[in-house]
Amino acid sequence: MEPRSGCPVNATVEVLGDRWSLLVLRDVIFGDRRYFRALLTGSVEGIASNILADRLVRLVEAGLLTRGTAARGQRARYSLTEAGIRTLPIIYALGDWGLDWRPGSAELRHRQQLMRDAGPAFLEELMDELRVRHLGAPPKPYDGPSPFERLEAASKDEPGGEAQQPG
Repeated sequence: MEPRSGCPVNATVEVLGDRWSLLVLRDVIFGDRRYFRALLTGSVEGIASNILADRLVRLVEAGLLTRGTAARGQRARYSLTEAGIRTLPIIYALGDWGLDWRPGSAELRHRQQLMRDAGPAFLEELMDELRVRHLGAPPKPYDGPSPFERLEAASKDEPGGEAQQPG
């Protein structure tokens, strides 16, 4: 995928600039949704199957996801690449802006607030844990719950208490 110009902002927007690509990455990162059906049914925004299929192809072609080969009768599993993992700060920044400037439900804003309160080191720990889950990196020891355990606990503390997406 050759960008239209050499501008780094343009090159990024050409890959991540549509609404659905970022939401698919959000669901893979925070919801650990790695199969087509889980991504299709788990999105609170209700993505259409043809749009999801297109975005998954685009994200694989752009090098943000890999698609595992599926044996006959099995489902293909998607995994983040290092480039995909490095979208976490971008997704975080968008969510952080949304906390300040956009309305939303308290349930869906809770985890974003937890990440904001935890600070930049927390994002690094989340990326390390994504490397374990998606790239097979060795796990790092934590004093206490892991970053994803903390996010999961935060979602259970919310009204409604199920695994919500960061808004």
